[in-house]
Amino acid sequence: MTDFNNAVERIVAGLEKRNRLLNPREREVVAYHEMGHALVALALPGVDPVHKVSIIPRGIGALGYTIQRPTEDRFLMTRAELEHKIAVLLGGRAAEKLVFGELSTGAADDLARATDIARDMITRYGMDESLGYVVFEAQQPRFLDVPGAQSYGGCRISEQTQRRIDEAVRAVVMNAFERATALLEANRDLLQSSAEALLARETLDESELAEIGRRIRRAPLAANCIAAAA
Repeated sequence: MTDFNNAVERIVAGLEKRNRLLNPREREVVAYHEMGHALVALALPGVDPVHKVSIIPRGIGALGYTIQRPTEDRFLMTRAELEHKIAVLLGGRAAEKLVFGELSTGAADDLARATDIARDMITRYGMDESLGYVVFEAQQPRFLDVPGAQSYGGCRISEQTQRRIDEAVRAVVMNAFERATALLEANRDLLQSSAEALLARETLDESELAEIGRRIRRAPLAANCIAAAA
């Protein structure tokens, strides 16, 4: 089982790069960043369980990683579940801002993925009532993944509509960020103690994360953020 888990981590995060030495400040930022992801994932309902958190660099640019492992096959996701997914992606940046009062370049991939999900929610899945149940982005047939395949769906977009789409995407992302921040603020002490444990041991496994999860407090504000975004 250990070999299997190692193989999965190698595929997901790349090879370990223990020769990539971080200075103490960078190492601390990475620890809080990864625990931000983990705590938000542990706090929200319907999110894939957190399997492992590590600050051992891997792959080309990963300075740390948080691995979530689904417990079942899923073919449909609700708006709330997608918003939870975005909140988890933004948990690292929220932790950095909360603890250090400034932002780093470490959240670049998280921001790109969060923005992609939010844009799909608005332009592909019709999840903004004010814009209607309309597809604004043409899609390529997934079963004909060949150059020149005819696209389907989508419609002409005016400049005004494009502005409304951009505003809706931003609202989804920023509401998710506020929710992640609220959860971490409610668990500030737990964030600090778990980040210190991660710094000391470099890796926290599933059983250690489950114990942290039992100590999490759900922020009252968190329950209202998704309703406000709908």
